[in-house]
Amino acid sequence: MSMAGSPQGAQAPSGDLDATFEVSREQGTQRGKKITRRPVHGVLLLDKPLGWSSNDALQKVKWLLRAEKAGHTGTLDPLATGVLPLCFGAATKFSQLQLEADKEYAATALLGTRTSTGDAEGDVIEVRTVQVTPQDVAQVAPQFSGPILQTPPMYSALKKDGKALYAYARAGLEVEREPRAVTIYALNMELVPVGSAQTAINLIVKCSKGTYIRTLGEDIGQALGCGAHLTMLRRTATGHFGVAQCVTLEALEAMSEEDRLACLLPVDVLLERHTPVTLDAENAGRFLSGMRRRGNWPDREDVAVYATQPHALLGTAHTRAGELIPGRLLSPLEIAQSQTQQAWKQKAA
Repeated sequence: MSMAGSPQGAQAPSGDLDATFEVSREQGTQRGKKITRRPVHGVLLLDKPLGWSSNDALQKVKWLLRAEKAGHTGTLDPLATGVLPLCFGAATKFSQLQLEADKEYAATALLGTRTSTGDAEGDVIEVRTVQVTPQDVAQVAPQFSGPILQTPPMYSALKKDGKALYAYARAGLEVEREPRAVTIYALNMELVPVGSAQTAINLIVKCSKGTYIRTLGEDIGQALGCGAHLTMLRRTATGHFGVAQCVTLEALEAMSEEDRLACLLPVDVLLERHTPVTLDAENAGRFLSGMRRRGNWPDREDVAVYATQPHALLGTAHTRAGELIPGRLLSPLEIAQSQTQQAWKQKAA
């Protein structure tokens, strides 16, 4: 159903827009200077730089935007670069959806050397002679396509008995890990020379959530009889977000605050696969209060719910037997702030 009106209980933006999203080219641009935080809502697609942890990159962008609340959508190792969606304000309520998304990677696995971490950051634990041909690579490829089992690496954030595996590893302990089912949807492997004496495999991987590319590289090296470790890892896509849509940290630092805000995508980009439902003012207000609404809707598990006039995201839901059942909801304040932010961006443009 669709009727005119704004969500009941959510005040429309009023007054000077710049009072909320005041931009200063001086404030917050000097290290060590106290900054004023503000409500910021949306998603920023960052091309995470080499050597940065995901959390360090998040905190840097949060500081640049002067945002009150932020979170990322799953970690990338410091060795890895590429697509890292960062969620701000109301978008943090839906960040789990990106954790569940399929991923795409480009990687390089150096053959003949195994390390303690499965990548170039670890200590060398074994060196073997490499006698691998393209035919050998083609022969082992089917072992790593489709549904496979992976044993999570010790140097990972996965927890056992409430403690991250990397904490055990740093203490010199190795604990038992249960193999996990993942899916490799597509795998391209190319044998390439490295310098005059080494050989590597370039990998292009499309995979399900929870896939460890370091482990994949190690397992391929094991199958080839020579061992391997990753020397390069780049996430090229997560869900429907690709690296071409991303902004670098260096570029963000060079921008004005207006341009940084302009890089934010709206919250509902995280709900791209959700079926949209629009409610009139009365039903929107009741939905925001957590009440189920009745309508002529087919059963759907993933629904994005909007109000009309002004158009505003209210939250997620699912429909069953003609009922719209609330899931994660925005608050009236978040809705009003998001509308104010969008109006400010349009004014600044």
